[in-house]
Amino acid sequence: MPQNKVLIVDGMAVLFRAFYATSYSGYIRKTKDGLPTNAVYGFIQYFFDAITEFKPTHVICCWDMGSKTFRTEQFPEYKGNRGEPPLELIPQFDLVKEVVAEMGVPNIGITGYEADDCIGTLSRQLAGEDSEIYILTGDHDMLQLVTERVKVVIMKKGKNNYAVYDLAFLLEDKQLMPHQVIDIKGFMGDTSDNYPGVKGIGEKTALKLILDYDSVEGVLENLEKLPKGVRTKIEADLDMLHLSRELATIRLDTPVACGLTESIWDLKKESTVSKFEQLEFNSLLKLVDAHVRQMEEDPFALT
Repeated sequence: MPQNKVLIVDGMAVLFRAFYATSYSGYIRKTKDGLPTNAVYGFIQYFFDAITEFKPTHVICCWDMGSKTFRTEQFPEYKGNRGEPPLELIPQFDLVKEVVAEMGVPNIGITGYEADDCIGTLSRQLAGEDSEIYILTGDHDMLQLVTERVKVVIMKKGKNNYAVYDLAFLLEDKQLMPHQVIDIKGFMGDTSDNYPGVKGIGEKTALKLILDYDSVEGVLENLEKLPKGVRTKIEADLDMLHLSRELATIRLDTPVACGLTESIWDLKKESTVSKFEQLEFNSLLKLVDAHVRQMEEDPFALT
């Protein structure tokens, strides 16, 4: 069994999820000075839920560092369909990183890259015979990162509700291998990220193509076997097929580094309590106490 269990948190995905989960009623939690804190509050709850569930020895949070990345240079319309974030969420982008740092967790992000690329790179750097990786996210694009040592934890609706994808469950649930997650996006595109894929090919056709021929290359090598309508669409949109697949591919060579030494999970109780009190998160102090008490009673329970 691996000695190290590394939890890599897709920070922005968890923060957005927390914001909408805590604001759907119209009420936005704020401090007495008017600072919105609902997303950070929810983030902390999700964070400690995952700590309790997966018991990591190491924790890292990865973040987007702005909307301009190498992907927007390749395709200016990339994610161009997304509006501005809610006004109440904007001040919480920096605030949540402050909280994460006070808890003793490294914040990782690089200008020009997405958090996904940092996560992908770190998952490869840190996975090994003595280490397994758990990626906490709500983004199914991350499924391309699954390996024998890397699991992707998809947050589902409800408290402590996760789908943990390893190679076997990915094949069982999606009928796919990790590389095929990328190739399907090449054909069908991604409406959320705003790249089109091959015009006229949707998810059902894309899945059939990949299941029949394994990869983009396999499909292109067998174009003559495809129905005329499908073949014509692919031939007319070859450039966008390749570009869409490239946009969907999470980079594994991002210039980022965070080793096991820097990411050991050891909650800084004093600074965490101080920050929670500053943000008027008194009801969350019990999470800190419960974690510390667990470690005192059984120091190996979370390792």
